[in-house]
Amino acid sequence: MRTLTGIQPSGTLHIGNYFGAMQPAIQAQKRGDCYYFIADYHSMTSLTDAGERRKNTREVALDWLACGLDPETSVFWKQSDVPEVCELSWILGTLAPMGLLERAHSYKDKVAKGISPNFGLFAYPVLMAADILLFDSNRVPVGKDQKQHVEMTRDIAIKFNQTYGETLVVPEEEIREGVATVPGLDGQKMSKSYGNVVELFGDEKAVRKRIMSIVMDSRTPDEPKPDADRNIAIQLLKLLAPADVAADFENRLRAGGLGYGDLKKALFAHYWEFFAEFRAKRAVLAADPGYVDAVLAKGAERARATAATVLQRTRRACGLV
Repeated sequence: MRTLTGIQPSGTLHIGNYFGAMQPAIQAQKRGDCYYFIADYHSMTSLTDAGERRKNTREVALDWLACGLDPETSVFWKQSDVPEVCELSWILGTLAPMGLLERAHSYKDKVAKGISPNFGLFAYPVLMAADILLFDSNRVPVGKDQKQHVEMTRDIAIKFNQTYGETLVVPEEEIREGVATVPGLDGQKMSKSYGNVVELFGDEKAVRKRIMSIVMDSRTPDEPKPDADRNIAIQLLKLLAPADVAADFENRLRAGGLGYGDLKKALFAHYWEFFAEFRAKRAVLAADPGYVDAVLAKGAERARATAATVLQRTRRACGLV
């Protein structure tokens, strides 16, 4: 059983990235072989600063390694170091129906948010399909917002197999209910695009300030809050604190007597404690600049070995060889 996941180096990672994709992907190392990549090609649909992309790529690699990715047991690489993905993307694109791509929620949502549309943004699902299919992936951990893209990958793979014969592995998405979509500080899905994130390894004072700035309603501390489960701070606390602790805060908020300020202070304390061990490991890794380069280079070599086999099989099936 092979698991694959990737994340864009389009900015600083946040806890939505961790709980929605990183944590379940890293936990999958215990169940079978895992492939992880930094999606720098994908980042080009929204990021045009070359220096920032290089910096973000290194930062993302450090984040993954600090959070538990084991490069000895798993394959970890930079997307652009495996150029086979671009050839497979073209092959798949010749079969991807326009109607399928036009229905992509992510494309429509980003354009609606003011992001300039371009071919790369429109064809994002095809490149994502190539990312997945190039490595015979069985399982793809994603957030709910990416579920449609995996379904589109399945549709494209099935279309290819129907056209050229059984060639590509048809993957399944893996979504952990309750954490797949992490709320941001404004109640929307946590996203760098919306500026509502809690950084994974943010500065202590800056993150504390952001958490304390969460906007609450005007009810007094003594008033009961029967809708406590919908409170943003409670939803985040359920991810960061032990279950019994989070339940206690929710019950206190529902009954009345818990001030929003105290709730937000508790949220920050549990956030800081939750990632303490990861922060320490990241500092050690960052002190050895050559380590990340060596890990990604070795990972790309291993990834290309698999990619070459799948691409050759695909080329043969469709008559390119």
